[in-house]
Amino acid sequence: MSAALRVDKVVTSGTFSLDGGTWDVDNNIWLIGDDSEVVIVDAAHTAQPIIDAVAGRTVRAIICTHGHNDHVTVAPELAAALDAPIFLNPADDMLWEQTHPGVSHQVIEDGQRISVSGTDIEAMHTPGHSPGSTCLYLPEAGQLFSGDTLFSGGPGATGRSYSDFPTIIGSIRDRLFALPASTVVNTGHGDGTSIGDESPHLEEWIKRGS
Repeated sequence: MSAALRVDKVVTSGTFSLDGGTWDVDNNIWLIGDDSEVVIVDAAHTAQPIIDAVAGRTVRAIICTHGHNDHVTVAPELAAALDAPIFLNPADDMLWEQTHPGVSHQVIEDGQRISVSGTDIEAMHTPGHSPGSTCLYLPEAGQLFSGDTLFSGGPGATGRSYSDFPTIIGSIRDRLFALPASTVVNTGHGDGTSIGDESPHLEEWIKRGS
C-alpha cells in the first residue's frame, strides 16, 4: 500500500425517491487515492463539491455501491467532467434506469479489483438493501466502504422494492463479519463504525427484524 494513500469524505444533501415516496437525505461520498489519482465511491446529489474534492487528480473510476437514485444522481455528470468510467453491479440496472434511462455504465462484479495509489479495491457483492449492492474492501488499508449495507447500529433498510431482510443479514454475516474486527467501516450515510463494533449485535438485529 502506498504510504500516501488517503480517504477524503464529501457530504452532499438531496432526496432519495423510491416506490412513490421521497425523503431528504445526507450522503457520504468517499474519495480513495493520493495526490495524483483517486477513485470516487458514490455520486450523490451535487457534482461540484465532488469535483472540488478531486482537485484535479486523475479519476480512475466512479464506483456506485448500488443503484438507488441518491447514490447515482450525478454519476454521468461526473463521468463527463472527470473523464472517468462509471461502475455498477448489473443486478441494480433496473434502479439505475429509473434515474439515468439509456445511459451506459461498466460492470463491477464480486471479486473484481480496481487499483489506485498502489493498493487494490476489492468488490464484495452484498445483496439485500438492493440486489446489486456492493461493498468495497481495501485489505491492505483495513477499510471497508459499505454503501447502505451496513451502518453504525445495524443493517441498511429493507422495507422497499428490491430489498430483502434475510438476504442483507446473510450478506453481513457471511461476507462482512468474516473481515478482521479492526476493519474500519465507511458508510453511505451518517457516522462510520468498525466490524468489531457491529458484529456482536447480529442476533439482536435478526430478532428485531423478524
